[in-house]
Amino acid sequence: MRRPVWPSPSIRAFTREARRKPGFSLVDWLHGYVYARWLYLYIGIGIGEYPLARKIKPLIGRIARVVRGRENPVPLPTVPAAGGGTAAAGGKIGFADTYHGKVITLDAAKQWVSVDRDVTLGDLEHVIPYALAREIVLQHPDHIVALECPCRSARAHPCLPLDVCLVVGEPFASLVTEHQGRRSRWITSEEAIQILTAEHARGHVHHAFFKDAMLGRFYAICNCCSCCCGAMQAQRNGIPMLAASGYVSRQDADLCVGCGACAASCQFDAIAMRDGAPVIDADRCMGCGVCVDACDLGALALVRDASKGIPLEINALMQTALAVGEAEGA
Repeated sequence: MRRPVWPSPSIRAFTREARRKPGFSLVDWLHGYVYARWLYLYIGIGIGEYPLARKIKPLIGRIARVVRGRENPVPLPTVPAAGGGTAAAGGKIGFADTYHGKVITLDAAKQWVSVDRDVTLGDLEHVIPYALAREIVLQHPDHIVALECPCRSARAHPCLPLDVCLVVGEPFASLVTEHQGRRSRWITSEEAIQILTAEHARGHVHHAFFKDAMLGRFYAICNCCSCCCGAMQAQRNGIPMLAASGYVSRQDADLCVGCGACAASCQFDAIAMRDGAPVIDADRCMGCGVCVDACDLGALALVRDASKGIPLEINALMQTALAVGEAEGA
């Protein structure tokens, strides 16, 4: 029997990309390897679904901060940033800055799995309001993997189906399939769109995820439910891991019959029924669009809201980057 080759091709590719990234340390590389290699254990501990999670998680976090030089004896607060993220106050890096998601609409999610060329977009603090992990580098964006959701898989009674997390581009797609082969499969762009559409119909929210250990880049679209998703759980507990889409839901009172379908569908508890009519809490609304499609009468619509940040819509971002490049070259 032949022994498996180590490092594997995906690890070598990940290492090459890591070497090109300024400031990406050996500790960052090890963090990324552990995350990819033991993904389900990593997430299971993170969301508290393992018996020793409460004891292990603080210890791991403290070791990581000490090694990376981020430990500070005086806690520095974070301050709210546009779009639902955080801006580090006094240089403090919070957990939400290292591992976070941006809510995207179904149309925006479909764009992400339909990109037909490599893309490099940096300097995205105006779109992704976090101190770290906000770069878009899509290499081979047609390489898409459907992965069993680590959050759902860790739950005793998860929502189904499980294989609804989409890993997009390299080196991440190959990294996942090589280390999580039994829980992942290669899919086409058309199959990815089918998964996104089906999850949206189930009332689940699309999040574009970024992580510091994944080269500080976008690497996955997760289709999330509030009962299973660790990021949504953290958001409820005051850890701002999710940034709003850039939109907010608005109601047309003339069309509304007070059926309550929108309130029942909202994953962020942003809609409440009062005196037979839905009331939208704009501060809580993340602009996912689930409630819009839950309303058969068309009484709801998503509208742009500057206080919710800039939408993470890859086609628009590419067009903006192209226009800027042409202007600079003129």
